[in-house]
Amino acid sequence: MPRVIHFEIPADDPERAVKFFQDVFGWTITKWEGPVEYWLIATGPDDLPGINGAVMRREGSGGTINTIDVPDVDAYMAKVKQAGGRVVTPRMAVPGVGWFCYCADTEGNMFGIMQEDPNAK
Repeated sequence: MPRVIHFEIPADDPERAVKFFQDVFGWTITKWEGPVEYWLIATGPDDLPGINGAVMRREGSGGTINTIDVPDVDAYMAKVKQAGGRVVTPRMAVPGVGWFCYCADTEGNMFGIMQEDPNAK
């Protein structure tokens, strides 16, 4: 069964948001060296329950986005459409991680789906 594996917090000022979450929760946050502004959040040790996430520059008026691990992004994009949702972005490669796209449910809530590439680790 697919599970939530990641969250994204949009911010008008990502550096300010990073400082806030570090100061309040003590999270370890590091800037990703990829092609977009993205700060990876480690909320705790990997051997304890919970998920990690990221801070990203806000685009539009959306709120926090959860990403769900799926075995096949293309198949789940089709399932989203079939169930009345919509695919918001095309499938995109995430270097060193796998395949990803943003979708919206029937209520307009955004979420991500991620297919991890077992060869990327």
